[in-house]
Amino acid sequence: MAIENKNPLEQQNSPDRNGSGGSNGDGNNASTRRRNKPRRDGKGSNTKTNNPVTVQPSNSKARRGGKGASKDSQALTTQATDPNLATGDAADDAAAQAEGGIKAIGNQRIIPFMKIEKPMAILSLLMVIGSIIAIAVNGLNLGLDFTGGVSADVRYEQSVEQVDVVNALSDNGFDDAVVQYLGTSQELLIRLPPQSDNVDGLNTSLTKALTLADNSVEISNVNIIGSQVGSEVYLNSVMSLALALACMLGYVALRFQFKLSLGAVMSLFHDAVVTIGVFALFGFPFDLTVLAAILALIGYSLNDTIVVYDRIRENFRRVRGITPRQTIDLSLTETLRRTIMTISTVLLVVLAMLFLGGDGLYWFSVALFIGLIAGTYSSTYIASSIPLRMGLSRDDFIVKVKPEFEEEIVTFNDPKMFE
Repeated sequence: MAIENKNPLEQQNSPDRNGSGGSNGDGNNASTRRRNKPRRDGKGSNTKTNNPVTVQPSNSKARRGGKGASKDSQALTTQATDPNLATGDAADDAAAQAEGGIKAIGNQRIIPFMKIEKPMAILSLLMVIGSIIAIAVNGLNLGLDFTGGVSADVRYEQSVEQVDVVNALSDNGFDDAVVQYLGTSQELLIRLPPQSDNVDGLNTSLTKALTLADNSVEISNVNIIGSQVGSEVYLNSVMSLALALACMLGYVALRFQFKLSLGAVMSLFHDAVVTIGVFALFGFPFDLTVLAAILALIGYSLNDTIVVYDRIRENFRRVRGITPRQTIDLSLTETLRRTIMTISTVLLVVLAMLFLGGDGLYWFSVALFIGLIAGTYSSTYIASSIPLRMGLSRDDFIVKVKPEFEEEIVTFNDPKMFE
């Protein structure tokens, strides 16, 4: 009766010393001891002693079974270890879908940037078309560097304000004057629209107009810039922009891939055209300082684009099992923090120049501010969406074996060997 009342599992798990599968009685069970220490090969350790949290099932079928039994035991072990694990994963997936993201490598949430790719493409196209129309209809309010005019270097005995000098010139018939400091508040650079070609008469009239109360002035140099020189500067500026875009195209094509280079150049073209279009739309003065800001903007925007492209290439080679769209979203998500930190620090410097830099850096800062906003937007959508539309995939980044390096299989058939 004692044997019949025992648990069958205990009968199977308590073999006798003779090697039989059943139990021979209470004497054999009492003499049999469980191994409390691990074997020499690290297996067979007592789970209750070494890992009291994990509960393993004592089912003999799990030991005798094959792969299916081992999987079931692993699932039971995982559930016994953390019963809320499956529920937590389901909750995380539901939260990710509610936030518009997907759960991917390393449980990292991916922001679906390319989900609004088409609306952003339409917005970019409208902005470029509007900028081109504004440039064609309104034209640019070109400064003296492009139209020609008069440039004079003056020096006062005492410090002077720029507004007082501009008002003094306006009272004497010199309108649209541009006054900039040259190192100190006593030395100034004055730019005027085209005047008469008589340098002596112009020097006399300027000295009379610039003389302030209790503050004498001395004009050290007067330069007359002709319209031909201004036209040459304007043509050279357009050529410099085109050359910069062509160099960027070749650089990105050699470092990454042609599809990415086309997207980078289109984004740089977008930034330059939108910035120039805003100046044409509102009639802001466009001079060499604004042109320098646009060239600096091209370099900054390309730097941000290169960082995104580098991560895209790395993820295409490293991550498998996801679509190209998800790979680009993953790359943009991983570089988002770096982009926000970079644009924030640069904007702080630009705003400082805008409000504290004076008239000499004002329009330079305005051009940079507009371009930074457009450049950050274009690096995310234009530079990444155009290669995706062109069929960017993992095959564009992996190294393929050339045909001359492939092993050739040679078969030799001798007709005599079958005789």
